Amino acid sequence: MIISIASGKGGTGKTTIAVSLALSIDKEAQFLDCDVEEPNAHIFLKPEIKLSKKISIPVPEIDEEKCDFCGKCAEVCAYNAIAVLKNNVLIFPNLCHGCGGCALLCPQKAIKEIDREIGILEIGNSGGLQFIHGRLNIGEAMSPPLIRAVKKQINPDKIVIIDAPPGTSCPVIESVKGSDFCILVSEPTPFGLNDLILAVEVLRKLAIPFGVIINRADLGDDGLERYCKNEHIPVLMRIPFDKKIAFLYSKGIPLVEEQKEYITKFNDMINHIVDKAQRSK
Repeated sequence: MIISIASGKGGTGKTTIAVSLALSIDKEAQFLDCDVEEPNAHIFLKPEIKLSKKISIPVPEIDEEKCDFCGKCAEVCAYNAIAVLKNNVLIFPNLCHGCGGCALLCPQKAIKEIDREIGILEIGNSGGLQFIHGRLNIGEAMSPPLIRAVKKQINPDKIVIIDAPPGTSCPVIESVKGSDFCILVSEPTPFGLNDLILAVEVLRKLAIPFGVIINRADLGDDGLERYCKNEHIPVLMRIPFDKKIAFLYSKGIPLVEEQKEYITKFNDMINHIVDKAQRSK
């Protein structure tokens, strides 16, 4: 079963929840940090990295001896990664999605694809938990290809926890799609509610079942609670504002290592999610 942890905005405690959930599972589990632009779950899980692999995407290279500058490649590129001038072809690698359409449709067969490194994939273990994450190279504009490389490591025989990036853009969609369930982590503030609404719309479009964890639940207002009630969204857990939790986070210590009572809470929650998913099949 694949359970993704997402949030409409940053700073809601998404990674704290994802790490705590993974460490609370009493079955074989995998942890995938798909926030490849700013991966930080390793700070808490402290995995021993066993394998590191460079990840590349194919980008076009023009053979100008064959090219007649017809412009077909620029026409088929949906991402404006190619511009054809009178006697020159400009390639913008950071815009290229590596789809291969330009090479396939070039009438003169003047385009070949070369690999361009975008980041690295690292695989290791944190105790009995398998850990996988990606690190996008600084300055890279596109993270979805690296996220896909991370998700290729999913073991369907394990419970998989995916820590998605914050927000509701393409990297989030790439991270959560294919999930059996998504946990949205939010906070009871106007900003938290606004961005939760956006995240809910995305998950409904993707037809992924979801529920909400309200972090710092005793702060802010009741707008988020009312929204969940009106929209029939299950609130899976409420975590109060606690200075001890903030202190543990600042030291890179997982919540469940010091506050053991949360192990039972997270384990009960995931068992409930698994049971519900199995009954719905």
